[in-house]
Amino acid sequence: MKIIMIEDNSSVCEMMEMFFQKEQWDSLFIHDGKEGLTTFLEAKEQWDLVILDLNLPSMDGMQICREIRKVNEKIPIIMLTAKDSESDQVIGLEMGADDYVTKPFSPLTLIARIKALTRRAKLSIEKSDGTEKAYEITTKQLKINKKTREALLYNKEIEGLTPKEFDLLYTLSKNPKQVFSREQLLTLIWDYEYFGDERTVDAHIKKLRQKIDKTGPQVIQTVWGVGYKFDDTGVE
Repeated sequence: MKIIMIEDNSSVCEMMEMFFQKEQWDSLFIHDGKEGLTTFLEAKEQWDLVILDLNLPSMDGMQICREIRKVNEKIPIIMLTAKDSESDQVIGLEMGADDYVTKPFSPLTLIARIKALTRRAKLSIEKSDGTEKAYEITTKQLKINKKTREALLYNKEIEGLTPKEFDLLYTLSKNPKQVFSREQLLTLIWDYEYFGDERTVDAHIKKLRQKIDKTGPQVIQTVWGVGYKFDDTGVE
């Protein structure tokens, strides 16, 4: 795996470099925001994961995340934020980050987050060699091929789904009308405990709904006081 980490704290970078080497991951560390974005864009196909500090010289992590998502909607992005910057964490997720880790953090925590995220985010580039695609999920209006990571709603592909957005849609639609609490979705999709930080789910649901809105009527419904469900039985 090839990781680019854009972080201006050299001590943090040196520490993580040792842990990445132990995992046998290739890594590159950039200490400036604009330089980090330029480096990513120069070889955007070679990277498997981006780690972004929020506060960087010359360009902050939010801007970098936004620019990366313009050219690559699927690469996993982890944002590093200050412990008390709750609004920044939510905005970071809305800008396209898949996850965030608060500072100060344990290297083992970041490694665990990376493994959980990349395990879910590995996208198959294999396309069906037959004339008909096999869809693991088929509802009234939705078809999902998990192997090719394709989701068709109203016979139109939902474009630009990030790994977590796809996994949310897959989990909800696999159990139509079943209401999932935020805690259940955190456990099922993120693979680790978020200690009740339900804003993560809400931010991803918001982005998923925005992409669904481009295809037709909304099928992700809020059950107030409980959580979310998928239901396309009442739409035409």
